[in-house]
Amino acid sequence: MSYRVEYTSKALKQLKKMDKFDASLITSWIGEKLDGCVDPRVFGKALSANRVGEWRYRVGNYRILCLIKDDVLIVEVFQIGHRSTVYK
Repeated sequence: MSYRVEYTSKALKQLKKMDKFDASLITSWIGEKLDGCVDPRVFGKALSANRVGEWRYRVGNYRILCLIKDDVLIVEVFQIGHRSTVYK
């Protein structure tokens, strides 16, 4: 039982707007660590307050915000951005 990664249209749009080097770094990290993993919670941190249920992954100065759906074994990437603006 391994998880697969799905991107929302918003996340894909944010990736296209990024620098190509940073975008490839983030997508390769997601492919290595999250896609096909047994437990995606090992690599990230659970968010709190008004973002309960969301998980964040740190890749350099960028953050990947995800929802982990255990019933269908999906990690849904819904936002990607620089750490100074991703939580706004």
